[in-house]
Amino acid sequence: MMDFEFEEFDSPEDIFIAMSTMAPPMKNVLPINSYKGYIFSLIPLTPTSGNSYLMIYSKGVLDGKLLEFDMNLKKFKSVEAAERSDKIYFVVLTPRSNTIADAAIMALEKKFI
Repeated sequence: MMDFEFEEFDSPEDIFIAMSTMAPPMKNVLPINSYKGYIFSLIPLTPTSGNSYLMIYSKGVLDGKLLEFDMNLKKFKSVEAAERSDKIYFVVLTPRSNTIADAAIMALEKKFI
């Protein structure tokens, strides 16, 4: 049984800021999911058992495979390559199916019914 906690944001930019502050130092390329009308990241809360996750999310869709994010301006744009060390980049993952994300979305939508 998987357990999910949720943190909702108003925009993708807000998710990018949150993820940027959690990223390990010197890591400037992070994954972000765009799946079934949600933009999100699933963060394991119990890495050893893998049963508890925090889903930080916003409703929406992201286009582009690589996004450059400027935290100071709170803006992102689609780019071809991660070229600048002073920017944070997000790789947009758009899976055909994702069973963990499906379970999280189902749990999230049940909370608001």
